[in-house]
Amino acid sequence: MFEKKVYLQRRAALKSKLNSGILLFLGNEESPMNYKDNTYHFRQDSTFLYYFGISEPSLAAIINLDEDETILFGNEMGIDDIVWMGRQKTLAEKSEDSGLTKVLPLDQLDSYLNQYQAKKQAVHFLPPYRPENKIKLAAWFNIPIGELKERASLPFIRAVVAQRSVKSAEEIVELDRAASISADIHLMVMQQAKPGMYERDLAAKIQGAALASGGDLAYPVILTVRGEILHNHYHGNQLQEGQLVLNDSGVETALGYAGDLTRTFPVGKKFSPEQKDVYDIVLNAYTHAKNLLAPGVRYLDVHLASCKMLAQGLKDIGLMKGNIDDAVQAGAHAMFFQCGTGHMMGLDVHDMEDLGEQYVGYTDDLVKNTTQFGLKSLRLGKALEAGYVLTVEPGVYIIPELIDRWKAANQFTEFINYDKLEQFRNFSGIRVEDDFLVTENGSRMLGKHLALTTEEIESIRSNAY
Repeated sequence: MFEKKVYLQRRAALKSKLNSGILLFLGNEESPMNYKDNTYHFRQDSTFLYYFGISEPSLAAIINLDEDETILFGNEMGIDDIVWMGRQKTLAEKSEDSGLTKVLPLDQLDSYLNQYQAKKQAVHFLPPYRPENKIKLAAWFNIPIGELKERASLPFIRAVVAQRSVKSAEEIVELDRAASISADIHLMVMQQAKPGMYERDLAAKIQGAALASGGDLAYPVILTVRGEILHNHYHGNQLQEGQLVLNDSGVETALGYAGDLTRTFPVGKKFSPEQKDVYDIVLNAYTHAKNLLAPGVRYLDVHLASCKMLAQGLKDIGLMKGNIDDAVQAGAHAMFFQCGTGHMMGLDVHDMEDLGEQYVGYTDDLVKNTTQFGLKSLRLGKALEAGYVLTVEPGVYIIPELIDRWKAANQFTEFINYDKLEQFRNFSGIRVEDDFLVTENGSRMLGKHLALTTEEIESIRSNAY
């Protein structure tokens, strides 16, 4: 946990933005894999972690704005818990570390919520994503489960998003640490990968290193020779000379902050000429995008500028043609880049995604209402502010099924050179990704430098095996 004052200040700042009612925070429960006592790795709800800092299952809290009272609800360990899990810090001690003075048994939460509702006090809750919390909310407030998202408190959502979006000094330290550890692990993978290994061999090394760092994975490892599959979690392919390895992985620190890096490197010691050409196109788009980051700049514009750099590079090698501005406006570049250039990051690798993309990545003045393939997947479009942390991650992904579909429909024939594209049909994909902090005057990359150019990567690969 951070120092006690951090949680006190965070809760005080939140209370100053909301006028009345009850703020309800639901922590996460243990989640069984195949029976009750065989659970997945526990991860606390990020908003609960942000305001209270206690990473323990079966907790809830309320902030009563009308009476200026904060209560933590949870149960102390019983003798059975101590027998199986050992004596740990008590809930009372953990609550003291969070600056809380009132702790009640969890089963008293029901009666408190009933009292508030009887007094006609508004109870504000955030959109639930865990089934068990959906069931609780539906029962407490007599709301059909399917309506909970729409009935969540918009003022509460907006206040949390505004606060969590701007990272404090102690958060930036954690995010720097997450990015640096992630970079070390990426370097290790570049150094140890060789033909004949399986993807799972490298994925296992990543997971082991994440645990050894004192944290865990921020998200399931994407380690694949099928880089055209954007979130490929299959690890059964054998690495072969001539292929590319795409490694998208990051560490979560012990305090819950995420790193999210991607590098693409050859299975062998060198990129092929075609691989190098496409890699440099992606790297140029990455460099252009990161250089645009600054307060007041809309990330939508960063994304579109990056897409134009990609399209121009693809035109230069004969895969695209025609007017580049028109091609990007029409969405023709999405044959090669089907997603967004980046997203917010913090306690979640896609920060606060559970609270709603429209509130986290967009604003009332910039509503995401497009259905255009590619652009619809951009999670962040709004103007940047100092303190935001986000990713920059352009890529080129050659998807055979997409080629076949668009070619059969004669789609974007004025912008896509399908004959040339057939020569790249089995190319796979390339992505480059780093994490950035928006500063008062621009931005800076988080963490330590990780090999970025083809020359740097080939230098590492030349000594890999």
